Amino acid sequence: MVVLPINIPRCANIVRANRIGVCEYLPMASQMRRSLKPDRPGDTLLADERELFVARIEPGRIMGNKADAAREPVPTSHRLAVDVRNVSLTFATGDGKVEALSNVSLQIADGEFVSFIGPSGCGKTTMLRVIADLQQPTSGTLLVNGMSAEQARLERRYGYVFQAPALFPWRTIEKNLKLPLEIMGFSSSEQKQRAARYLALVNLTGFELKYPWQLSGGMQQRVSIARALSFDPALLLMDEPFGALDEIVRDHLNEQLLQLWDKTGKTVLFVTHSIPEAVFLSTKIVVMSPRPGRIVDVIDCSFPRDRTLEVRESPEFLKIAQRVRAGLRAGHSYDE
Repeated sequence: MVVLPINIPRCANIVRANRIGVCEYLPMASQMRRSLKPDRPGDTLLADERELFVARIEPGRIMGNKADAAREPVPTSHRLAVDVRNVSLTFATGDGKVEALSNVSLQIADGEFVSFIGPSGCGKTTMLRVIADLQQPTSGTLLVNGMSAEQARLERRYGYVFQAPALFPWRTIEKNLKLPLEIMGFSSSEQKQRAARYLALVNLTGFELKYPWQLSGGMQQRVSIARALSFDPALLLMDEPFGALDEIVRDHLNEQLLQLWDKTGKTVLFVTHSIPEAVFLSTKIVVMSPRPGRIVDVIDCSFPRDRTLEVRESPEFLKIAQRVRAGLRAGHSYDE
């Protein structure tokens, strides 16, 4: 018998268990009692739960062959949250085929904030939907947190924030946030705790019993973000969530989103049409061409995590923004 280390903070959480290299034992991790609160700092396994992380391993596989060595845990700082290789997608329509994506390859590290920018119809949202397994590529390979996109979807490894808040008008804010938790079978007490925790995270404590129509557009979108985070996914997919908001509200939500990203450590994939928004939010910007969607440039941003809106006046910010514009021109984004 080989006993896996169980004294690692929060290792009971399935997502974090995957990150520390015990992904082969997720079926056991999923058996843990729901009373355990795995996503609070400092939580560890209880004594009677340690046996869940005891696995019988064949002696020959310890320090095994090359195939086993290739599966050795990758350090968290280098682990890929998304690995896209040569992905293309073609839609069949009534008047012919439409090539939405063409030979897209992209690697996104765990914990990054990556923005996709390009003209309308270039495949930004399609790329997000392929990663979410809402659409399947025609060719190429795709891994999400080291597994297929389908498996990641079935294991609820991502939360999705749409362009519109998509809140049910007959449900209170608290009940809207609880909806995925209800579907997943969380206990009533756990639903209550998570609703309170994530509403506080987006500064909406006190609005639990309000209805969507009683909140501003920006507040509704914050509820949508809290709902997507409520079941603690590893990946947050955001499809132009602030596009319909005015500039003042948008700036405020950009700052709040950065704070949220810093607190949660999630990997964020963000679609936008705004160059300043992409540069301000991102650790990496993916510039895409008009259809068929191709990656024209991938730009790294190294601003501090606690940056404020004032960074937009810095020479480095303006330099990166100019490179994004140059990439869009190179991809002929201004021809449409």
